[in-house]
Amino acid sequence: MEELKKEDIKNIFPKRDENSNKGNFGYVGIMGGSIEYSGAAKLANLSCASLTAGCGVVRLIVPKEIANGVMPYLLEQTLFTIESKDGHMIFDKEKIDKSLEKLKALAIGMGWGESKDNEKILSYILETKDMPVIIDADGLNTLANMDKSILNRTKCKVILTPHPKEFERISGYNFEDIKSNPQELAVKFANEYNVILLLKGHTTTVTDGKNTYLVKRGCAGMATAGSGDVLSGILVGILGYNEPNVLSIAAGAYLAGLAGEIAQEELNDISMKASDTISKIPEAINKIRN
Repeated sequence: MEELKKEDIKNIFPKRDENSNKGNFGYVGIMGGSIEYSGAAKLANLSCASLTAGCGVVRLIVPKEIANGVMPYLLEQTLFTIESKDGHMIFDKEKIDKSLEKLKALAIGMGWGESKDNEKILSYILETKDMPVIIDADGLNTLANMDKSILNRTKCKVILTPHPKEFERISGYNFEDIKSNPQELAVKFANEYNVILLLKGHTTTVTDGKNTYLVKRGCAGMATAGSGDVLSGILVGILGYNEPNVLSIAAGAYLAGLAGEIAQEELNDISMKASDTISKIPEAINKIRN
């Protein structure tokens, strides 16, 4: 268990060959949104974070009913819609399969809301696909209502990104115990369910149960709506061109925290927005490289 330093992650952000094309850096997907949390700007920010973190193409996968709200915010991203009812995705095997074609990695759950179809969609992906899947936000709430043994059966490389309260819901551990022993319980859970766990906190713990990194980056200005979504965007963007291991996930947490610190220094801890963190990702990558 060691504190992550920027020299540990330089190789996550290598210099690119002049003959590269977008396919070299991976297609990634972001699946989320609902009528309650259409979050057009937030979802766009999330996909923007993925692109700024270095993937080649982002496919935003949303319920059809919110597509018109999302489209004005998209420039470089692509859009895929899933049939929906009452603003929530409907489970449609063929559509889900189509939405995931060519993807190197998927982030799922941001603004997803609550729906029984969400459980069907998440179960189907975990039972039938073989890809890195980052589960965040309402994806974690969906998982909390499911049989967690699916995590031991899936071929997906699963990355969970809870804050302590979400971790309480998915793990069954007591909240106060999590606050008192975050590293110990994170390692225990990651070992039991064969996942990479990113447990958010003042010190973020990233572990696969065998290797553990402590990320001491971030600032008070990041305590604002959308910061967790931006982190998921950065993580899936990095997985477009890196292996889904504990170091690449820890690198994403470090990058997000460093970008937030740069934004706060330029602005202040009161006025910062999640999109300010995105705008500083390039500068943060330069600092890591140099």
